[in-house]
Amino acid sequence: LLPAGRIGTVLEWEVQPNSVPGWLRAPVIAHSQLGYAPGARKVATIELDRNDRTTAPARLLRVGADGSTTTVKTAPATRWGDYLRYSYHQLDFSDVRQPGLYMLEYGATRTAPFRIADDVYAGAWHPTLDVYFPVAMDHMYVNEGYRVWHGDAHRDDARQAPLNHEHIDLYAQGPTTDTKYKPGEHIPGLAVGGWFDAGDFDIRTQSQYQVVRSLVDTWEKWRPTRDTTAVDWTRRRTEIHVPDGTPDLLQQIRHGTLQLVAQFDAVGHAIHGIVEPDVAQYTHLGDASTKTDGLIHDPALKLGEERGGRSGTPDDRWAFTTKASALNYGSIAALAAASRSLGEADPALARTALGIATRIWAEEQTHAPDLYQHGNTTGGPLDSERFAAAVELLRTTRDPRYATAVQALWPAMERRFAFNLRDAVAAIPLMPQSYREGMIPAVRAYAAATVKAAAANPFGVPITTGGWAGSGTVIAGALNAYALHKAFPDIMPADPVFRGAEFLLGHHPGSDISFVSGVGTRSKEVAYGNNRADFSFIAGGVVPGVLIVKPDFPENHEDWPFFWGENEYVIPEGAMWIELAHAMQDLAGKPPAK
Repeated sequence: LLPAGRIGTVLEWEVQPNSVPGWLRAPVIAHSQLGYAPGARKVATIELDRNDRTTAPARLLRVGADGSTTTVKTAPATRWGDYLRYSYHQLDFSDVRQPGLYMLEYGATRTAPFRIADDVYAGAWHPTLDVYFPVAMDHMYVNEGYRVWHGDAHRDDARQAPLNHEHIDLYAQGPTTDTKYKPGEHIPGLAVGGWFDAGDFDIRTQSQYQVVRSLVDTWEKWRPTRDTTAVDWTRRRTEIHVPDGTPDLLQQIRHGTLQLVAQFDAVGHAIHGIVEPDVAQYTHLGDASTKTDGLIHDPALKLGEERGGRSGTPDDRWAFTTKASALNYGSIAALAAASRSLGEADPALARTALGIATRIWAEEQTHAPDLYQHGNTTGGPLDSERFAAAVELLRTTRDPRYATAVQALWPAMERRFAFNLRDAVAAIPLMPQSYREGMIPAVRAYAAATVKAAAANPFGVPITTGGWAGSGTVIAGALNAYALHKAFPDIMPADPVFRGAEFLLGHHPGSDISFVSGVGTRSKEVAYGNNRADFSFIAGGVVPGVLIVKPDFPENHEDWPFFWGENEYVIPEGAMWIELAHAMQDLAGKPPAK
């Protein structure tokens, strides 16, 4: 124990590093755990200890029906060079096109089996839609067979956050509530829809609208009618692996839309989100429904007292409500998009969503924007969020006023093209030809930058070096490349899309594990989701992946889920993975599985 009553230097540790003379790290053969389409580029990257001077041929083995292996290709691995702390060689086996089961081998290292097949990406998104998103559904009882993932959480949402308060997890409330509610007062109507943001249980509005828009994009491009989940909002119950006649993707779009609509109905504008009132609750491990008592707080009651469906325990989550125009625009972009998808499944909600979107857009044009910003919970750059709203409203209504807004905002988007290009491309069919032509210089510059970035490391994707690892950046880059390849195929090739997906699935530094749990032969099995106390995984969740520990160590722990910068599931990445898997199967030349 530390001694009491002391200040200054109280205790010192001496740490002595241990070194084993001649020790060499075993080679890693980075490759896609899922596999490759027959006509696709196929490159495995062999990661070696810098002191490993041995040379061995790289081999591709075909696995027979009886488990026997046959060598299909043997070749010296081509040296790529040094990157971070390792030395890299590569084996290109793109010429192997025969469908089947394969493994790679270098010296004594042999990979797990992977496929070469036309339909290799066809079902890669199923675990994310079938399991991960249902488990993430807030305000629902979620059941899978004999397992209850969690009960009906946060029935007591939500209390108005206190003024001038900087909170945990990058939330803050400004000098006014911007609502009719006093600090601590219950805001009715918020206990519906939405997803747990990540490994914790908050509803981060920015994540909610990103997910809705991504799921709508998937629906409109590919219309996957897969139905393996029953959702009953009246009973507030979700049953995994039980079909109910409605496409699961539409049900998830509806669930996110319900929360966004609820915010506007409750306070008249988008809010930053809804989060736990204190650190003790924030660190809760286990069933989310046990975080609170589910009863609306009544300050007239004593602590622990319950009466008339109300409680004296102030455990209700807080709603952070300071107005931010960026959040309004981001939310109405999602609502306008959702209204297109929900027209048949829920026409009333579709009309409500579009009504809010058009009304809030009009209101925002009547006053100077509300510029409150804090952390990462108050929306992206204002111009970008406004551009997204204009694009989605244009796609939904075909109203020329929104086309005018898109054109007016384009110069700002061109300066930040990498972050706005998918919205810019989505508007092309509804804009004059001059709009597309004006985009070409930015497309050429982006394509050139992609080539330069691909040469910076042996994996051909941008690898981030911050405190949050880069799977999201890689997926976004792949989706950017897909959008540009479809719109400008003569400028942007498809290869960056494949490289992005392969990175996520095991072709990355540090290991060959797939960062999508349950997808690929060896995938992420210890992750930071609402399951994090179990040292387990949620099928279909996507983790941040490889974090570069300064100066040069690529790390992703399988033994400790609480390294959130490497292991935390986040809902936007899940939605983007569903989209990317469909895009990959499209490029592979076979329609994605419905």
